[in-house]
Amino acid sequence: MGDGWERTKRITAAAFRPVRGRDLSLHAAAITFYGAIAVVPVALLAIWLTGLVAGADRVRRLTGYAIDTLPTQIGADRAVAALVEAGVTLTPLLALASLLPASLYGEGLRRAFVSVAEPRGESGALVGWRGRLLLLPLLAPAPALLLSILLALPLTTRLVRQGGWLGALGVVLSFLAVWLVLTPVLVWVFRVVGPASPDWLSTLGMGSFTAANLSGFLHGFVLFCSLPLDLGVPFGGFDEIGGGVAVLLWLYLFHVIVLAGYSATLALSRWRAARVAARP
Repeated sequence: MGDGWERTKRITAAAFRPVRGRDLSLHAAAITFYGAIAVVPVALLAIWLTGLVAGADRVRRLTGYAIDTLPTQIGADRAVAALVEAGVTLTPLLALASLLPASLYGEGLRRAFVSVAEPRGESGALVGWRGRLLLLPLLAPAPALLLSILLALPLTTRLVRQGGWLGALGVVLSFLAVWLVLTPVLVWVFRVVGPASPDWLSTLGMGSFTAANLSGFLHGFVLFCSLPLDLGVPFGGFDEIGGGVAVLLWLYLFHVIVLAGYSATLALSRWRAARVAARP
């Protein structure tokens, strides 16, 4: 029992060695700042591209299943409905205008990853632009990734509405769908957007593990939205401000998980490289 606990502590310490002596909370908050600017443009572009591939009416119909099951306490259903409608009706000119704020997410991720990985030759002037440009290729598979989730919505929402064990099965299937979609995204972010380029096996393993955590986290956010909470109480009764702060808090925690996953990916990659170098 004692040996197992010591081994667990050593593994945990090794996984978070890249962020030792650095303020992980501060870096996560920095990504959240960029993410708050980029999240709506990224969603709009993904929905617009998916509408071009699958058709706007089909996107509206498929997303309608999720909108009908979203909690209404803080207006999550209305916000998603408005976002979907804005995305499918986006014009090419507005889509082009959305590229700049959307790319800021890549800059935030790259800057935070640089502080963790400390690569040589990464100048401050180029960090932001590299992150922006390296994130944009993710828009290419966005329709396929989003459609894979949308096509699962009729089944998962129907099961959730039935409740009981079928409802639990619906949640599990929804979790698996989001997990599978997030895995290739995080593999690209860790391997390409990040400056250190860990090996592919480490990136796939830790990227998939991080995606599983994020999938559970996002489902927890949906559960949070369904709680009968008066989010405006700490802000003088302004429910909109309370809802916005709650979203930012969850977005911040989301990025804490992403940074921890990237740190663990670097640690695993370096451990594997050391093992290969130590072989006779």
